[in-house]
Amino acid sequence: MNIKITYKSQVSAKSNGNLILFVDEGFKITALKKYISNSEYSYISDLLNKKGTKKKVINFNISSKKKIILVSLKKNLSDADAENLGAKCYDILKELKEKHISVNSDTIDKRRNIVGYFLHGIKLKSYKFEKYKTKKNEGDININVIGKNIPNYKDQLKFKSIEEGTFYTRDLVSEPGNVLHPDEYAKRIKSLSKFGLKIKIYNDRELKKLGMNTLLGVGQGSIRGSYLVTMEWNGSKNKSKPLAFVGKGVCFDTGGISLKPAKFMEDMTYDMAGSAVVVGLMKTLALRKAKINAVGVVGLVENMPGGNAQRPGDIVKSYSGKTVEILNTDAEGRLVLADALTFTEEKFKPKFIVDLATLTGAIIVSLGSEYAGLFSNDDKLSKQLIKSGEYVEEKVWRMPLNKNYDKLIDSKNADMQNINYVGGAGSTTAAQFLQRFILNETPWAHLDIAGMAFSKYGGALNSGGATGYGVRLLNKLIEDHYE
Repeated sequence: MNIKITYKSQVSAKSNGNLILFVDEGFKITALKKYISNSEYSYISDLLNKKGTKKKVINFNISSKKKIILVSLKKNLSDADAENLGAKCYDILKELKEKHISVNSDTIDKRRNIVGYFLHGIKLKSYKFEKYKTKKNEGDININVIGKNIPNYKDQLKFKSIEEGTFYTRDLVSEPGNVLHPDEYAKRIKSLSKFGLKIKIYNDRELKKLGMNTLLGVGQGSIRGSYLVTMEWNGSKNKSKPLAFVGKGVCFDTGGISLKPAKFMEDMTYDMAGSAVVVGLMKTLALRKAKINAVGVVGLVENMPGGNAQRPGDIVKSYSGKTVEILNTDAEGRLVLADALTFTEEKFKPKFIVDLATLTGAIIVSLGSEYAGLFSNDDKLSKQLIKSGEYVEEKVWRMPLNKNYDKLIDSKNADMQNINYVGGAGSTTAAQFLQRFILNETPWAHLDIAGMAFSKYGGALNSGGATGYGVRLLNKLIEDHYE
């Protein structure tokens, strides 16, 4: 179901169509008299007196041809609150199966761009992945935004860019593994060059020449290629250091020779969600012409148990020169990121690096689906991520890194091993492993999004499935602290 939004500054005195109107948290509707008929006003007043006002969004069936939805706004309404109200309103519209409705922006004060965030919430909640259904759900909902308190053009562009980037991320994560394998994924990223991104694809041969053996080792059991893809956005007039974002792109993860159990293995199509966030973010930055320099780097592989697959006990040399003993081939994401992190730091010399990965099940045990795990070597970057996450309600929780964890991943046969065989601290030891590949003390943060990338039951701004978590968080980080 698509949402189509149009804007019209003039408001007719009394609208005959379906309406969304805004009121205060006490549902005082006196100010609405000039927008609805006397009979409608009396009808709604009577129902409010009888029903009470516990809900934040209330639907009134005026007639078979007209519905009025009242949205209450509390005094200290945040932008996230406005988005959530929009999402609640979308659920009502979907239930009512109404195809046309007007949002009267003049029933809201001019404190902030509340209408913009409200509409943003409607759009984000409306996403559905129905590409492979022969019978599609209902058609478009047409929303006509009337009045003078509409978002300006710059804000409209910003919201649209974030929505398109988020939806692109959700689309990528939702694709099945037989469609979005590394070969196809690399092609799709290449197509984004039309938005002004400079894209470079490194194939198996080039990666071997560079010495990216930890990344290549993960993909060597698959008939598909392995790739490292860089996406550069140069939106700043000066030659400032870029902001770097690195993503794990394991398009399907069987576990390799250390095979996963069959139950729920189908969910491993979303083991590339970290990379999808980076791709969606870069698309957003390009669409909104962000005034910063940024680079996105993703490692694309498929972890399969083929005749040429990596074995437990193998020792590989990373791009950094450090050697890794592979004790479990299902701890593969950190191997992909290891080469990608060192390469990003060395080639682009960024201001900071943020990597994202569905890295460990242990982070779900720790934080569930409420927070992503944040591991970092930099307090300033951590605080910025926490603040931005709270603002857009894509929360992160800082977890510990400490040199005492190093002994858990030190290897007798190589510089390190890819898992902690002793047990415990699974997410921390994975992050501790990654930190070893940041060689020049670049500010770095690792976001373990295993519990956030996919939701079976849906959330405030998504209806279940791929969430697109991370695009809005990182866009906010850039918007507030680096533009």
